[in-house]
Amino acid sequence: MIRVLENAKRLYALKRNQKLPAYKRYIFDDLHRSPAKITAIYGSRGIGKTTTLMQLLQRSDLPESSKLYISCDHAMFQDISLFEFVDEFSKKGGELICIDEVHEALNFEQELKSIYDFLDIKVYFTGSSALHLTSPDFARRYSMYHLYPLSLREYLELTLDISLHSYSLETLLKDHENIAGEIIQSLPDKKILKFYTAFLKTGAYPFYFEDQSKYVDRMIETMNMILYTDLSRLFSIQPDKIDTLKKLLLAICVSKPLELSIEKLSSTVGITKTTLYKYISYLHDAELIRHITHEGKRFAAIKRPDKLYLAHTNLFGALCLNSDAGTIRETYFAANVAAKHTLHYLDRGDFLVDEKYTVEIGGKNKSFGQIRDIPNSYVIADDLEVGFGNKIPLWLFGFLY
Repeated sequence: MIRVLENAKRLYALKRNQKLPAYKRYIFDDLHRSPAKITAIYGSRGIGKTTTLMQLLQRSDLPESSKLYISCDHAMFQDISLFEFVDEFSKKGGELICIDEVHEALNFEQELKSIYDFLDIKVYFTGSSALHLTSPDFARRYSMYHLYPLSLREYLELTLDISLHSYSLETLLKDHENIAGEIIQSLPDKKILKFYTAFLKTGAYPFYFEDQSKYVDRMIETMNMILYTDLSRLFSIQPDKIDTLKKLLLAICVSKPLELSIEKLSSTVGITKTTLYKYISYLHDAELIRHITHEGKRFAAIKRPDKLYLAHTNLFGALCLNSDAGTIRETYFAANVAAKHTLHYLDRGDFLVDEKYTVEIGGKNKSFGQIRDIPNSYVIADDLEVGFGNKIPLWLFGFLY
């Protein structure tokens, strides 16, 4: 174990010498201030979890000898007890350890529980979006933070090197005209829609800023890693079944949400309805798709089709060439709002947010016809720079985090 620790310290020193991005994701300050003994960061691949861990280590005032970064997907940790390793580091003066890809470690949940119960050391760990911690007893012991893809706000900050505010949903709904005006005035050329249009296709994953010409290739590579590595390991999916998951993703990419009846989709993909529901759950957990149910299902087993979306608009470019404009609009809205709010779909209107707000999504000429007499209802309009009354620009929902 001493040799493994020495190798881990050597690798950490090498990684520490790599240049870190100065930009910090929206949850960084909360993570840094977290008083929890064990803090989890989970989310999809490629959204900056590893970078965030290294930035937390860099921000810490502890001496370097008391800090350590490890990644459990490294070969040297394949047959190593995570508890025994952290115990050895703690005995040698370790006070802070950042554990990347924790789901790759053997019995990671029990190992983390033992670390919490017996060792005096602060831990940050990252895991796949599909990571399920099954023990409620352990879940009470740590703080969990969900890291989502870059928002339009973060994308603009990185692209233009400016600072912008995020807003609560309630504030945005009430004061969207002033907020939109202030954001547009802060842009060098005062043109928000060109950035929003570009962001629908690229820029939601931080590796976009490393090599923009290879972005779609990296998206495809990331998606394959999620399918062939994360889902295969976490849910014991056989490699030959991964092609079925890909067919399911493609079907969602080229269809309108309400065209996706379970019967039709199971026939298209070539699997039973029971298997289809299981695969939908896997892909939803892995943040490749978003599964939204009808609002009536909150109260009873109403037989209404579910809506399935890709998890983010950037995934369209990695999966299909042609996609419906209305689907892209709804996907963008859902990706941003679902980060902090509940979503259901409706018979009148497109979404019910937090069981309170009814929204109808469309182009800039979309009317209130379908939702006119519904309390707390809004039209969310694409291709609109600044809204008025209860008509709000769609791009503005990229400022919720």
